[in-house]
Amino acid sequence: MYIDSHCHINFPELAVRMPEILQKMQDNGVTHALCVSVDLPDFPQVLALAEQYPHIYASVGVHPDYEDTEEPSAEQLVKLSQHPKIIAIGETGLDYFRLKGDLEWQRERFRQHIRASRICGKPLIIHTRAASEDTIRIMREERAGTDKGGAAGVMHCFTESLEVALAAIEMGFYISFSGILTFKSAKDLQAVAKALPLERILIETDSPYLAPMPHRGKMNEPGFVRHVGEYLADLKGLPVKQVQEVTSKNFFDLFKITP
Repeated sequence: MYIDSHCHINFPELAVRMPEILQKMQDNGVTHALCVSVDLPDFPQVLALAEQYPHIYASVGVHPDYEDTEEPSAEQLVKLSQHPKIIAIGETGLDYFRLKGDLEWQRERFRQHIRASRICGKPLIIHTRAASEDTIRIMREERAGTDKGGAAGVMHCFTESLEVALAAIEMGFYISFSGILTFKSAKDLQAVAKALPLERILIETDSPYLAPMPHRGKMNEPGFVRHVGEYLADLKGLPVKQVQEVTSKNFFDLFKITP
């Protein structure tokens, strides 16, 4: 059993293939998936998928890369999160790679999501790219994570250093690895994954992006999360079944879902 802890199957290129996507999940032993929101105008599509399929869950949030979109308030996010199939706030965070200039609006958006998470008690899904120092700083300032009374969460599609991973884990966060982990060029990331305890790890696809080996360069989909899990097991010298069981348990524990 595998779980795709982060995907975007509401995106048009996957949504038009939904029966095939769901069948491939089943064929590859992927029992659940979390469809993650990236902006509010498209949030109804995300929620509709979660309402339609019992093994699909959803989040509510606005991605840091979406510059010209509706800014969410903490109160608005909390209100939208009350649906029982909404299990997380995000994805949120900081991205200094794609956007330049004055990004204070991005940092304020991140703070609103953390505050919403603390109010509603649902975990955060955090995206950070080329912005790890500010990401950890704001998480601490806003008291994200269980060590200071906030809701915990996950650092998704993790590509940062071991130091950043351990700082997030100290605040109660999990670390999620995507297909990037399987890339030959990802030696530093592989060392991070090898060093972290399996009990703090999730796996994901971030589909339709970042397809793992042996599908690199193709459109990604939740069924491919199996390859991330198998690679992680080989990397850590663990049985595949153990990686399946522990990463699935981590997902259920974090998002407060009864298996």
